[in-house]
Amino acid sequence: QGHHPCFMKFRQGYDKDGHITAVDFQNLMVAGAYMSWGVVVLFYTASMTHLPYVTPAAKFSGKLVYTNTQTCGAHRGLGGSQPRFAMEILMDMAAEKLGINPLQIRLLNAVESGHTCRSMMYVPHSEFKKALSTAAANCDFEAKVGKLPFGKGIGISGGYYISGTSYTLYLSYKPHTVAMVKIEGENNVVLYCGATDIGQGADMAMAQMAAETLGVRSEDVKVQSRDTENTTFDLGTFASRVTYATGWAIRRACEAANQKLFPVAAAIMGCRGQEVGVKDYQFYSLYERKRKNVDWNEVVDQYIQANGPLVTTGQFTPPRRKGIQQGGNIGHSPTFGLTCQIAEVTVDLYTGNVHVDRITEAGDLGQPINPMSCEGQVHGSIQMGMGHALLEEMRYADDGRLLNPSFHDYKLVGTMDIPEIDATIVESYDPSAPYGAKESGEGPVQPTPSAIFNAVYDAIGFRCTEQPLTQE
Repeated sequence: QGHHPCFMKFRQGYDKDGHITAVDFQNLMVAGAYMSWGVVVLFYTASMTHLPYVTPAAKFSGKLVYTNTQTCGAHRGLGGSQPRFAMEILMDMAAEKLGINPLQIRLLNAVESGHTCRSMMYVPHSEFKKALSTAAANCDFEAKVGKLPFGKGIGISGGYYISGTSYTLYLSYKPHTVAMVKIEGENNVVLYCGATDIGQGADMAMAQMAAETLGVRSEDVKVQSRDTENTTFDLGTFASRVTYATGWAIRRACEAANQKLFPVAAAIMGCRGQEVGVKDYQFYSLYERKRKNVDWNEVVDQYIQANGPLVTTGQFTPPRRKGIQQGGNIGHSPTFGLTCQIAEVTVDLYTGNVHVDRITEAGDLGQPINPMSCEGQVHGSIQMGMGHALLEEMRYADDGRLLNPSFHDYKLVGTMDIPEIDATIVESYDPSAPYGAKESGEGPVQPTPSAIFNAVYDAIGFRCTEQPLTQE
């Protein structure tokens, strides 16, 4: 595809009980004619071997090679899709050799809350085991694996991604994101933040988070974003960081606004400022036996008459780990979203065509801010992952000419190719996150290819280790 293809040599070690003992990963990565994001992707492929399973020891060596071919760039799930493909297929091979169910070997090695990787990446919260068990239960995986008719198969795979990065790619100590809230009578609430909505629904999520803390409706929060002349600073839309990072900044800005409004509400209700809460456009007394309320607009009007428009700011910079070796800060994140996917396929025994019948997914994405958007992110990731697995391949002549430069020859997964998708958000709340939320958009692209490949092996006993899986 247009991201960085790899030639990988991967080895995993297991003890007799099925626990991973070590990973040895050698990566030869194509850069295309320009470096672009290549060196960053190369580092990330190394980092992505440490999760979502406990890896006691890891070794990595990599080379980025310039080639007379198409420029490569960043892609959804940057650096994660390549090693995940190899590791999940190897895990199925190990399970078969050790006589362990493919689900059970994953549950045995799945990361849990409070885990620290060998690279010093810290996982504050994980419901990965719950995601694995939920996906398996939703499609009756254990009753089907190894027991379906020849030509039909089922395969499982895990995945994860970061929820923001703890380190910038350039040395900088300023806040990673800043939010500003302005409350005035005519415009209700205006939220300023430089985070860019690229289709993932960030503007809606930011409005929802501000509304949650201020006690108003999300449709009454006007989001001003993307305009660098007028909005506050944000590091950028990458690394699945926007909801997590802006969430903290927005929450802190809105809490600062509440601290200015609570005393006004308390004076009207005849109670103390620290005894005030806000919800559904009402300030209320927390401790009165006979609950007192005052309208949100009345309190705001009183404040504005005395002080003018209310303007507050909040900011967020992720915590940084200490004692990390040089280069080891790649992949560090405030928290991680985790996912499991199970693919069911039918292989045409005459043509070799692979038809994906169903994808069952279960994700630990913390508390979803907008569940519909989260499910849409999962569906989009699966569509991209199916393209990696079955269709997308840039073909070159010996002189470097691209042989399939149009969408007539370079095939993509279309609407009619999408299988039945059962996506479940498992019950989860990350206490380290601003509203309990973690990433949901990049982790789910990782497991799709390996789940499909493992399902093909279950269907016909053919183990392929090269993408895409063509009819030939």
